[in-house]
Amino acid sequence: MGYISPDGLANLKKSLLSRYVLNPFWTWLVTLWPTWVAPNVITLSGLCMVLLNFAMLIYYDPEYLSEKGGADGPPHWVYFTWAAGLFIYQSFDAIDGKQARRTGMAGPLGEMFDHGCDALNTTLEVILTGRALNLSRSWWTVASQSAALANFYLTTWEEYHTGQLYLAVFSGPVEGILLIVGLYVVSGILGPTFWDTPALTFTGLEKIPFITKYVPNKGLNEFIMAFGAVVLAFNIITSYINVYKAKIASGDKAFQPLWHLLPFPLTVAIQVAWLSSPSFSRSFILNSPLFVPLLCSWGLQFAHQVGRMILAHVTKQPFPWWDWMWMWSLIGAVDANMPRLLNRAPFIQHSPENVKIFIFATLAISLVSYVRFCALVINDITNYLGIACFTVRKKDESGAWKKAQIVDKANVGKRQ
Repeated sequence: MGYISPDGLANLKKSLLSRYVLNPFWTWLVTLWPTWVAPNVITLSGLCMVLLNFAMLIYYDPEYLSEKGGADGPPHWVYFTWAAGLFIYQSFDAIDGKQARRTGMAGPLGEMFDHGCDALNTTLEVILTGRALNLSRSWWTVASQSAALANFYLTTWEEYHTGQLYLAVFSGPVEGILLIVGLYVVSGILGPTFWDTPALTFTGLEKIPFITKYVPNKGLNEFIMAFGAVVLAFNIITSYINVYKAKIASGDKAFQPLWHLLPFPLTVAIQVAWLSSPSFSRSFILNSPLFVPLLCSWGLQFAHQVGRMILAHVTKQPFPWWDWMWMWSLIGAVDANMPRLLNRAPFIQHSPENVKIFIFATLAISLVSYVRFCALVINDITNYLGIACFTVRKKDESGAWKKAQIVDKANVGKRQ
């Protein structure tokens, strides 16, 4: 939420929780940071908290098993650390923009860096939440990944076409994150198996025949997933309404932006096709420890995709339709489904060991590709604008890097 426009900040006031509770806390929190700390360092520090949470998951549950069939999970206290880590991430993500204004370091690089960290956090939280809700290796986790990334893609798509970041009364960066924090706390107290409790039984509604006739008595975790689907549908409608209004106001074609939504379902279809080998009900990857590496690869490719979109937004460039990493995943999906497509064994993934090698190669290539993208963008923007990324420095007229305060004072003196 850092580095957003004044219009975007005005939208933040729609959230009562932000306006009356969190924003006063964030305003105080930012004062604890020295002005020599760069805003992007605060953002990155928050992401490191989430990465630490993820590392704890891998340490205690490397195979990503739900607590069913006698499988053990992480100690319950771990979920409290996940809640704390995510809350710290949210807080740091909220104050980086305030720190940017304190230090005079606001700019498009901060907006891109903020979006990049948010994109990575989205996938990591899907994996952690899946474990906390006792879903883990299931199509529910895949659906959760698809929905979470779809919401993020919609927000970025909306900002690309309207030039504003809209935050509604119930927003993902505020209420959504606090809801997940709450889920972690409940898992820490009652354990992940609590979420398997049938929802109608838990609420006492199973005693009402009219409700039991039409509503299945599924677990609380599945009802939470269904709630996420409703939120996604609502966001799709509201996002397009905002884009539609913006295009009508500017005299542009109101329906053309819908074409820019197509890349996302295409990437989801590729990943689902890969996961559905040899069949949807007997997915080899989903029922193996390779599930998490594939989700991480998907998340990195998505971060690259939306990173290019937000770059096109801040630089006023054409919409980025294509990402070469899709081709790598498409090869994996087609190869894994060769038995169904051509009635022959896969060329590459013809053994469990080869599947493992190929997926970890996908993870490595996705990581290198995204890191390279970030490094090149940071280098280009810092050199052109003369604003450092991880230090509070700017270039003076001679091109030398100096403390931002010194450069700003010199510029003010010349204008006077």
